[in-house]
Amino acid sequence: MSNRVLVILKFVAFPACLIPLGVLIYEGFTNTLGPDPVATITHTTGFWTLYFLLISLAITPVRRLSSRLVGLIRFRRMLGLFAFFYGTLHLMTWVWLYSNFDVHAMLHDIGKRPFITVGMAGWTCLLLLAATSTALSIRKLGGKRWTMLHRLAYIAAIAGVVHYWWLVKPGVHTPWKVTAVLAILLLARIGWQIKEAVRKRKVSVAV
Repeated sequence: MSNRVLVILKFVAFPACLIPLGVLIYEGFTNTLGPDPVATITHTTGFWTLYFLLISLAITPVRRLSSRLVGLIRFRRMLGLFAFFYGTLHLMTWVWLYSNFDVHAMLHDIGKRPFITVGMAGWTCLLLLAATSTALSIRKLGGKRWTMLHRLAYIAAIAGVVHYWWLVKPGVHTPWKVTAVLAILLLARIGWQIKEAVRKRKVSVAV
């Protein structure tokens, strides 16, 4: 994948990632958010937080399929930051539209409502990832520690999926799709680690 192609793809991908927000804004101005606009905003921002997070996690296993796809790694940071962006919008719907910035009420909800507790844990992981997504952070932390820290992306994804399951009503199974995608990504990561461990062992034995 040439640099020119990557530049073009990035030029297209960035505004494409803003489409869900654009649709919400358009529907807000045209009064077409549905019978419960707050719920529509909350669910849409929550869905796209998970979608962008899972897509960013999928980049590494996909690029391992072919050397021609190695350039995809350049999109991982952008997609991860968009996951944080939509996650923050999702959080703000609760802080502003549901809690009206009432700190006491929010603290009570975090302590008493498990789906909010796990949701806050997931957003905190995304905050740490976003705050350390720069090249300066990599230099300060060191590659190994930075890599370890950014495994929080999987914790954030797990927290997001659990948040989704605990949010829906009993008997509703809509979260199964994102759950299946996350399970596949986790299995792919575990499979790769096993493969690398076997390869390194063979190399050490040969030496």
